[in-house]
Amino acid sequence: MTWTVTPEPYDSPVAAALWRAFYTEVSDRWYLLHEGRRTDPAELEREIAAQSGADLAAPGGQLLVARYDGEPAGSAGVRLLDGATAELTRVFVHEPMRGRGGAPLLVRAAEDAARALGAIRMILDTRGDLVEARGLYARLGYTETAPHNDGPYAEHWFSKELGTELGTEPGKQLG
Repeated sequence: MTWTVTPEPYDSPVAAALWRAFYTEVSDRWYLLHEGRRTDPAELEREIAAQSGADLAAPGGQLLVARYDGEPAGSAGVRLLDGATAELTRVFVHEPMRGRGGAPLLVRAAEDAARALGAIRMILDTRGDLVEARGLYARLGYTETAPHNDGPYAEHWFSKELGTELGTEPGKQLG
């Protein structure tokens, strides 16, 4: 079984399906934790429509899609915030594909994409209930920092100096 990671247009059908799966999962987790219910379908549609992902397109961003044996299995996005700092966003792997190495592969490919955009530092935020994500970022060398934004769902902030190391270049196949 083989993973590949390649750039993907933010508005492709594959990107749209992955964004919907990502947003549904994190939204449902939040509502189940805080209100004991799943996301209202109308709210889900509004929020998905409001977050087009256009900031994950050239020249200041990139969306990456991981495929497992050719099937879309996850995504990660990078957007350049300034000349030196990129933000990691939309890191997601479909539940049946988790534990097979896709998430670290996506994050490393996103780091390479950020370097290609000129960034020397990657930042991100996540929620407290997304313990798997927080553990992943810590394992990959991200350090928890003071807040760098005031997002309504941001509860933990991370940063990593990217230097010039190369991980996995987008499009490289691993098996």
